[in-house]
Parts: sequence; C-alpha cells; structure tokens
Amino acid sequence: MHHYSSYLKQILIYSALFSTAFIISGCSFSESSGSLSDSTSSIISSPSSVSGKSKKYPNEVADYTVAYVKSSQPNADYNSFLKGLSDIAEKEGITNWEQDALTYQGIGKGLKKANIEGAAYETYKTNFAKGDAKKMADIQDGYESEQ
Repeated sequence: MHHYSSYLKQILIYSALFSTAFIISGCSFSESSGSLSDSTSSIISSPSSVSGKSKKYPNEVADYTVAYVKSSQPNADYNSFLKGLSDIAEKEGITNWEQDALTYQGIGKGLKKANIEGAAYETYKTNFAKGDAKKMADIQDGYESEQ
C-alpha cells in the first residue's frame, strides 16, 4: 500500500507540473504579467474600485458634480449631492465610496470643469469633504489635475 501511495503522489506531482508548463507555454508571460500588474496597481490605488471601472468612476463623479453645482447655486443641498454620489458608486460597484480618494478627486475635477473658483470653490471643497483634510486634499488634487 505504501508503494502505491508514493506512486500516486508522484503521478499527481508530474501531472501538476505538466499542466502548469502547458498553461505557461500556451500564453505570453509578458502579456499576462502586464495585465496582472495593471489590475494590481488599480486595486492598490483605490481599494474599493472594481478593476476597469477606476477610470470611468471619477469622470462620472466629475460630470455629476458639474451638473450639481450649475443647478444648485446658491442653495446647495449637500445631503442630496452625497446621495447622488452614493448612487453613482453603487452603479459602478464601488464600495466604501466615502473613503475612496477617486470620489473626491472626481469632485475636484468637476469643480474645475464648472469653473468654480475662489471662495465658492473653498466652500464647496470644505462642505463636500465635510471638513476632512485628506478628502479636501483629494479634491484639490482632482481640481489641479483637470486641464
């Protein structure tokens, strides 16, 4: 019986090695590792983002922000704005959007696109970030990145 189990282990190991070699030889390692690194960097830069959606999400947030600030001045309802952000995040499969830097970078891009400047910009930035310094810095980053 011992000899049989040793033989069986050997067959399983060789099968696994053969399968692995076959799979690796069947695809381009550089392509697959590139895809893996792209996915990994996306996940690292935004833990709650779903791969492939991380570029679309901040643009949707920016467009929503533009529409919101253009239609709500001067009586901004920040709670309805946040509800809209929640809806966008849910649609995109983004969880924990309130802590996601891409959310606030998108807001900053939107404020820039809407040509919000000076005191109005500072007011929106503070209110949208609820006074959180990190979130305000992310809004500023998005604002400055928009051309």
